[in-house]
Amino acid sequence: MQELIDKIKRDGVVRPGDVLKVDGFLNHECDIDLFDRMGAEWARLFEGRPVDKILTIEASGIALACIASLHFGRVPVVFARKSQGKNLDGDLYHAVVHSYTHDVDNNVIVERRMLSKGENVLIFDDFLAKGAAIRGLLEICRQAEVNVQGIGIAIEKGFQSGGHDLRAMGYDVKSLAILKSMDGETGTIEFE
Repeated sequence: MQELIDKIKRDGVVRPGDVLKVDGFLNHECDIDLFDRMGAEWARLFEGRPVDKILTIEASGIALACIASLHFGRVPVVFARKSQGKNLDGDLYHAVVHSYTHDVDNNVIVERRMLSKGENVLIFDDFLAKGAAIRGLLEICRQAEVNVQGIGIAIEKGFQSGGHDLRAMGYDVKSLAILKSMDGETGTIEFE
């Protein structure tokens, strides 16, 4: 999606360690107009697929998933939580997810009543690097016995293994911007 690529080129900041800082429009301050156009693009890319729910992971994926939902008939958005608060009760689906950004393991959880066997689910997230978050969501989908109709990603680090691995597993991954390389010293980004 050229608009997202242009925004990354203009406002993204490359940091050492393959970190792309896009907090000014994607995952700290949200550019809602951009999110709306991203949702429309995902709707075009996944056109014709049945969608009962959208699944994401807290926190950065929530805003994207909610705006995208408007383009899929306002289907419910479910997000996996990274901690179990007092308001979560009952049976839970859970998976361990390693956070590349924070270098910690999170036990992500979804209440069983949020996903029903046989539902058609799209998964959305802001970044795809090594794929740990998406694999965790896929594990929750496996436990819930739902049908994964596709995976929508805002920014994929194509030079890391996540996207390649998921596609090799047979998942339809639609990334709106795929980075070919990043250089923390020069601040340069190349796109596929």
